Amino acid sequence: MEIIASGAEAVIALEGNTIIKTRVHKRYRLKEIDEMLRRDRTRTDVRLISEARRCGVPTPIIRDVTDFEIKMEYIDGVPLKNVITPALSEKAGELVGKLHSCGLVHGDLTTSNIIFRDEKLFLIDFGLASIDKNLEARGVDVHVLFQTFESTHEAHEELILFFKKGYRRTFSGADDVINRVKEIESRGRYA
Repeated sequence: MEIIASGAEAVIALEGNTIIKTRVHKRYRLKEIDEMLRRDRTRTDVRLISEARRCGVPTPIIRDVTDFEIKMEYIDGVPLKNVITPALSEKAGELVGKLHSCGLVHGDLTTSNIIFRDEKLFLIDFGLASIDKNLEARGVDVHVLFQTFESTHEAHEELILFFKKGYRRTFSGADDVINRVKEIESRGRYA
């Protein structure tokens, strides 16, 4: 087993073709509260991954779940940030549109959390995801992705344009969200 990532909430290990996400114990919390939070977050993570998959969003297949651990399919592909093109940005827009149509927000929508494999995009890392049909939450989701485009890709304006095209194709409320993104951006500029 090889540890491939370690964050504030979980350790991610790879064993064969299985990802093992283990929620780590927080020493500063009471044991009962810590266990309850880790158990709830693990269940929520699994539920949202499964819900996104039911809505047509490619995600890792869940193989096993315990109180603090998720075993899931390893998506052996390339992060979108390494291969993005306008056409793939448009596909990412379609993917996010399906997610938002389902009433889900990802919470950490970056080009590192979208994996390209076999001509298909997969969404990973639902640790900050939630069920939220709120315009603001959807706007923040898209705003975070646009910020990723701007900070890591030279042709970010073109990528944003193509993302919007795909997003509008799969989500009927896309224009409202895109307008909210503009509002969120202007808040950030003048804060």
